[in-house]
Amino acid sequence: MTQAMSSILIQGGRVIDPASQTDQITDILIEQGKIRTIGPCGDLPSNAERQTINASGLIVSPGFIDLCARLREPGSEYKGTIASETNAAAASGITRLCVPPDTDPVIDTPAVAALIQDLSETNRRCNVSIIGALTQGLEGQQLSEMYALKQAGCIAVSNAWQPIHSNQTIQRCMEYASTFDLTLFINPQDHALAQNGCAHEGPTASKLGLPTIPETAETIAVAQYLLLAEHTNTRIHFSQLSTQRSLDLIQQAKDRNMQVSADVSAHQLILTDEYLSEFEGVYHLRPPLRSVSNRDGLRAGIRSGVITGICSDHQPHELAAKMAPFEATEPGISSLETLLPLTLRLVDNGSLTLNQAIACLTQGPAAVIQNNEGQIKVGRLANLCIFDPLAEYQLTEQTLKSTGKNSPFLNQTLKGQVRYTVLDGEISYQA
Repeated sequence: MTQAMSSILIQGGRVIDPASQTDQITDILIEQGKIRTIGPCGDLPSNAERQTINASGLIVSPGFIDLCARLREPGSEYKGTIASETNAAAASGITRLCVPPDTDPVIDTPAVAALIQDLSETNRRCNVSIIGALTQGLEGQQLSEMYALKQAGCIAVSNAWQPIHSNQTIQRCMEYASTFDLTLFINPQDHALAQNGCAHEGPTASKLGLPTIPETAETIAVAQYLLLAEHTNTRIHFSQLSTQRSLDLIQQAKDRNMQVSADVSAHQLILTDEYLSEFEGVYHLRPPLRSVSNRDGLRAGIRSGVITGICSDHQPHELAAKMAPFEATEPGISSLETLLPLTLRLVDNGSLTLNQAIACLTQGPAAVIQNNEGQIKVGRLANLCIFDPLAEYQLTEQTLKSTGKNSPFLNQTLKGQVRYTVLDGEISYQA
C-alpha cells in the first residue's frame, strides 16, 4: 500500500523536467496529492504531518512511464502477478505502465480489462494503462469490440506479436481504431520471414547454427503498416524496434506529417547479438538482439527524435522457461528494475544527454498515450521519481523485487538507484 501523506516537501533536489525545460536545484511542495509549489520553500510554517525529503545530491524527475510491461496476471501467475510486478515498478521509479493484451484470457472484453484495473487499484503501487486487443482472441480474424474496450478504459489497441495475415483485415482494424480515436500499437514483424527464428541474421547466428530473424522481417512490416496507416489516417505507434532501417522509414513518414511514433526497449540499446555466443537462454529476446550497427543506429534515433520512448519490455519468467536449449526457451527478460540503470548507462557513455534520457522515460511516452503525467507542473497530481544517479549496487536475485529473475544483468554492478517514488501525491516506494 502507498504511504498516505497530507503534505510532502522535497528539498534541494535537482529538478529535471524535459517537458517544461526545467533543470534547477529547488524544492517541491506537495499537498493533498498535488504539486502546490515548485521553488524555494524555506519559509513554510511548521507542519507536524508534513514529511520532508532531503533530496540533496538527488535528481527529481517526473515519474517514469513504461510503454510495455507484462504483469503476467491473469493467466500466468506462476511467472508474476500484478501485485509483485507493480511493486517492482514502484521500486524502479515507474508511476504508470502499459500492459499489452496478450494475457490469458486475452484483453478483448471489458470484463478482462476491469479485472486488471481492479487488481492494480487494490495494490496501488503503480498506475496501469491497458492496451486492448485489436482482434478477437488476437487471432487476426475478427475485429475486437474496440468501442467497448475504450469505454472500459483501454488507451490503445494492439495485436501484440500475433499475426494478421490479411491486409484487408489490418485496414479495417485501422479504420475502426481511427473512428474511436484509438492509437494502434504495433510490434512489426513479417511472420513468414521470422518463421521460428530466434537470432539476428548475421555472422553470430551462422557460427552458432541458430535459426534467424532477418532485419527485413521488421522493416517490411513497418513499411506495410505505414502505407496502410497513411491511407486510413490512423495514429500508430511502433513498439520495441530493433533496426536502423525501420527508423529511416518512420522518419520519412514523419516528414509527411503522419501520426507515427516509436519506442525501443532499454536492453536493445545496450546488448547485441554477440552476447548469444554462450547459448544462454536469458539473451533470447523478441525482437532478437541485433548487430552493433543497429544498436548504434537506435541510439542515434533517440538523439534525432525518431524514437521518443525507452521502455522496459518487461517479461518475467520462471527458471524453467530459460533452461531449455536456446531456441526452445521463452523469449523475454525481467527488466523493470534495469530500466533506469540501463538508460543512465547511455548517459555515461555519451550516447545521450541526461535530459534526453529522462525525456524518453517521461515526456515522450506520455505523448504517445496522450497523458499529462510526464511533467512536473503546479496543480497536477504529483507523480515523481527521486533517484541517485551515482549510486552503485549489485543486481542479484535477492534484490530483484520482480518474481522473474531472468535478467542478463544479474550479479553485475549497476549505477543509478531510485530512492523514492511518489504516486498521485503519496509515497509508493522508499528505499
